[in-house]
Amino acid sequence: MELVVSAIAFLFAVAVSGAAARRLSQAPTIVYGGTAAACALIALWAALRLAGGGPDAALVLPVGLPWIQAHLRADALSAVFLIVVNLGGITASLFGWGYERAHHDHHGGSQDGPVLPLYPLFLAGMNMVLIAADAFTFLLSWEFMSLASWLLVLSTHRDPETPKAARLYIIMASFGTACLLLAFGVLATAHGDYSFAAIRAHAPEAGGAALVVVLILLGAGSKAGLVPLHVWLPLAHPAAPSHVSALMSGVMTKVAVYAMIRVLFDLLGEPEWWWGGVTMGFGALTAVMGVLYALMQDDVKRLLAYSTVENIGAIVIALGLALVFKAAHTPVIAALALAAALLHVVNHSLFKSLLFFAAGAMLTATGSRDLNRLGGLIHRMPTTAVLALIGAAAISALPPLNGFVGEWLLFQAILNAPALSEWSLKIEIAVVGAALALATALAAACFVRLYGIAFLGRPRSRAAADAVEVGRAMRLGMAVPAVLCVVLGVLPTPLIRLFEPALRLLVEAGPFDGRAYQPWFWLAPTSAIGNSYNGLIMLVVIALLSVVLVMGIHRKASDRVRWSIPWGCGFDGPDPAAVTQYTASSFGQPIRRAFGSTVFRARDHVDMPVPGDTRPARLSVTWTDPAWVVVVEPLSRAVGWLAEKANRLQFMTIRRYLTLMFLALVVLLVMVAVTQR
Repeated sequence: MELVVSAIAFLFAVAVSGAAARRLSQAPTIVYGGTAAACALIALWAALRLAGGGPDAALVLPVGLPWIQAHLRADALSAVFLIVVNLGGITASLFGWGYERAHHDHHGGSQDGPVLPLYPLFLAGMNMVLIAADAFTFLLSWEFMSLASWLLVLSTHRDPETPKAARLYIIMASFGTACLLLAFGVLATAHGDYSFAAIRAHAPEAGGAALVVVLILLGAGSKAGLVPLHVWLPLAHPAAPSHVSALMSGVMTKVAVYAMIRVLFDLLGEPEWWWGGVTMGFGALTAVMGVLYALMQDDVKRLLAYSTVENIGAIVIALGLALVFKAAHTPVIAALALAAALLHVVNHSLFKSLLFFAAGAMLTATGSRDLNRLGGLIHRMPTTAVLALIGAAAISALPPLNGFVGEWLLFQAILNAPALSEWSLKIEIAVVGAALALATALAAACFVRLYGIAFLGRPRSRAAADAVEVGRAMRLGMAVPAVLCVVLGVLPTPLIRLFEPALRLLVEAGPFDGRAYQPWFWLAPTSAIGNSYNGLIMLVVIALLSVVLVMGIHRKASDRVRWSIPWGCGFDGPDPAAVTQYTASSFGQPIRRAFGSTVFRARDHVDMPVPGDTRPARLSVTWTDPAWVVVVEPLSRAVGWLAEKANRLQFMTIRRYLTLMFLALVVLLVMVAVTQR
């Protein structure tokens, strides 16, 4: 434990060094190199502890409030998320270093001046959340993480969209912290001790537990991006530099998932079945709405941010299933659902980081995030194109990549719904399974659209036509998660075995209990219908089919090659295909009309030239996020109304001030009397 604390202290030292030397040419090397080293140390320590299965590491620091101190503890669950956070930190540091060098070569000077001291602080804050073992340290670390990420978003303050994104992010972060503060207040009410050990030993009554479930879904859910609290993600994630966006979208949202698991599975005691029902409902709504949002985006980074909403929905569905099966006293199936959640946490951190890195590479090469200004990048950036293809296939849940394994494991848990006795849950799980299948299919359509528009076809702008491949460090930063996506898709069982101590800690069982035959290359979790998966066989079959297909095409196709100018619909420009090919909006039109016209009030507007005008027709799309209409705008008006009313308080007489203070004191005493009963 001392090693983890020392590594976090080292991150603070790196931040100070970055602030002191940010104008020096070696500053990025110092910051990103030091951050990567600290993250590697913590990730290695966590992996060894999980593999060794030793006792929890604990430490009490004489800091914080005098009567509380700072309790730190790393159990198996903390170790799993320490691996996720710090693996993301390593790849983001590698990519960020190359990103900074590329910007320096293209534009001169450093763009990372404000980022350098904040970047290691952000990672330090996330690590502190994961090892906090009392409410005060947890909330302090949570707020530190939020403020560091908020300042990172503000680092691009010259962008006109950034102030709005930063303002909304800090409002939602404050809302989440307030909910968590109230949740821990309820948890510690009975005994007044804020350490997790004391909270765990004194689980609240049914009413208090219900209140905590709602508060944790609101507080941690707002950070994770649960609908309708997701509104800050598509604004804040694109505003930050690409490697920071990868950390915020691929890693920070997992810290929020950790908070949900820690409270719902560990601190609240034995769950009620309806906790899982509510959680699954939020997850299904988030998964479907997130991918529909993503399908209507033309901005690459905003599309990826909405895709994160969809993936968080899948993870929350798995958590809800685990709660349901744990409440139904079927711990092995609960372990199966929880294993699916943890596996998807790892998978999403990998392929979402990879895709944000690819977006950063496209932005570096072309200066644009607009899909309608990209195209044909597979010829100009072949390495980035291959790595982005792996990320797009993985997030689309295509075998034999890791996204498929996570979704497959989750559906295995859903297929065990007949084991439950509650008919309402059986029906809900069937509906949730259908929603998840719909979201998965739409996610595949979403990333076919992203990859097809950005990398295939003809360049849609001069910048795309002149793009060049990014540097070696950026390519290596993308290659590491891409390789892991393949490895975890082919051999997922060793990773699930590594997570087994965390599963036994939370649901007192493992997903392989009761299975006699469990080799490392075969994934055969406990299931009512006995399904199993072998990534090696899947890889070999796909490779053989590909070879047969290629040989068949070469044998049957004509050897004669014909070159001609593509038909340009009557346009006679130098490359008419560039303006007559499908745009991102055109590609998404059928799905948008099927799903988005009612929910999002999406409308197409066609600018059709008159006959004789050779100007191309233009399609533009407008749509409205219902979360803004239903949640954000009413709340904004309510806050404005309350602020206006509260403004009158400063003009009261002294007699009224004294009366108000007296009434407030009475109310507080009544609250203390009620809570201490």
